[in-house]
Amino acid sequence: MKITKAIFPVAGLGTRFLPATKANPKEMMSIVDKPLIQYAVEEAVAAGITELIFVTSSSKRAIEDHFDSNFELESNLLERGKFDLLEIVRGILPEGVSCAYIRQKSPQGLGHAVWCAKQFVGDEPFAVLLADDLIDGGHQSCLQQMVDIFHQSQSSIVAVEHIEHSQTKKYGIVDVDTHQMPIAAIRGIVEKPHPEEAPSNFGVVGRYILTPQIFNLLENLSSGSGGEIQLTDAIAKLLQQEDVYALQFKGKRYDCGSKLGYLEATIAYALKHPELAQDFKHSLQKFVECLA
Repeated sequence: MKITKAIFPVAGLGTRFLPATKANPKEMMSIVDKPLIQYAVEEAVAAGITELIFVTSSSKRAIEDHFDSNFELESNLLERGKFDLLEIVRGILPEGVSCAYIRQKSPQGLGHAVWCAKQFVGDEPFAVLLADDLIDGGHQSCLQQMVDIFHQSQSSIVAVEHIEHSQTKKYGIVDVDTHQMPIAAIRGIVEKPHPEEAPSNFGVVGRYILTPQIFNLLENLSSGSGGEIQLTDAIAKLLQQEDVYALQFKGKRYDCGSKLGYLEATIAYALKHPELAQDFKHSLQKFVECLA
């Protein structure tokens, strides 16, 4: 089976970026000239996704507007002969790609957000992308790496990266045979363990491919860490029914859910932007010289 559907859980409040996120969704915060959610969508579309499912909340209307047509803007750009900008605007959502939106009525965790999209996914495998995790995979995106493996295994896959042992309380941690990495069968998974209880130093990041069996497990799952329905807990139960794999992806992840990670991503993407790279590099060098 092919992966053609992807869930984007975007209902979070973005409290770590207040007051910037008081009226503006954190997923609409820009890295250079594109919002975070667009980077995630572009990664999904490039990997063959044609149906985008956004799990939103009442404060996330800007995301819907971003992927919708804006006839007034397009007409204005056309009249003024700004065809390059018109092409950019019209290309935000490519031909043949559709969007669906469903609201998560209250913040009950990532697992609950995924479960909310069940009616749109049906009985098919699907991807989950968290826009907070901006991943530069180079010539092959993280999700494309996962899709290629799924086509061979037809099994659920989670993306992981090697983390500092002291940071395990921030991640879902997998129990794997580290000698088999970069791709290994998961023996167990636990949400945010203390370092002394962590089964490995491989933490789950915001890319998943899951089989539809996960929905039944989420539906009957009780609250876990933080009083929320944790996707990690459902994956732990899924392990009892079928194989699940961990992929140590190739690429660089920026944690844009944190202020420092967001700033690092902005610098990295500005340094490779075709219009800005050289000028920004010179500006950055001047700034560094002032700090010396």
